Amino acid sequence: MNLAQVKLVVTDMDGTLLNSQGEVSNQFYSLFEQLKANDIHFVAASGRQYYSIVKKLSPIVEDITIVAENGGIARRGAKELLVTHMDNQSILKLINLLRTIKDTYIVLCGKKSSYIETKNEAFIELFNEYYATYQQVDDLTKVGDDDFIKIAVYHFESSEDSIYPSVKHLEDKLQVKVSGQNWLDISHPNANKGYALQLLQNKLGLTPSQTMVFGDYNNDLEMLGLADFSFAMENAHPNVKKVANYTTKSNDENGVEHILEQLVEALETTKYQKL
Repeated sequence: MNLAQVKLVVTDMDGTLLNSQGEVSNQFYSLFEQLKANDIHFVAASGRQYYSIVKKLSPIVEDITIVAENGGIARRGAKELLVTHMDNQSILKLINLLRTIKDTYIVLCGKKSSYIETKNEAFIELFNEYYATYQQVDDLTKVGDDDFIKIAVYHFESSEDSIYPSVKHLEDKLQVKVSGQNWLDISHPNANKGYALQLLQNKLGLTPSQTMVFGDYNNDLEMLGLADFSFAMENAHPNVKKVANYTTKSNDENGVEHILEQLVEALETTKYQKL
């Protein structure tokens, strides 16, 4: 595994870079500075809202690319690289369909803000971890004056068992992704992390052989397929472990940092050999 050829590092957030408490380690920030010194381009790619990722990675946000809403939005600093939104008719139909699924909570994700209509306090408390900017409204179908990137749906037990069977038939027209134990995302067919990563690779002139990707859930599958150095977390969904070329420790054991340490060591060794 010749890590010294890596020029681009991409990592998912929840279940991957973040531990179970939703925290970024100090070790990561130290390693990031070493990646930056070696001209490695870093990307945080998540199903989270853009503003939530900014909040989590505030010390380095000006130096990284952020892929948010599962690839619906991509920005580097203040520069917008990609926005892929859904048409309003699709949004209305989806909201009405999702309202029929028992015990689900709907989040309408816009470019400016996210929107919820539930008043369930337990969900709102949990929801605040993933959405830094939001509005509580009476009726999601009446929300306007925004570009809607995706609809996220939450179930307290299992999104794969309780939500996915009711929306699986939409996969021929839309992107339907089980993005976590409790979350499912529906978006434009081009709105996935892989689409955003390929756009970035083309812009930077980089190839899969120069790309390292970390992920843990089904919304990471497309981007894992665009990297020779693709890593599934130990805590990853079985589908991710099948697709990834390598595995690393769990998110609670700093699995991303474990590999980044090896990457930095390989880069420094190569630099020393050239002296």
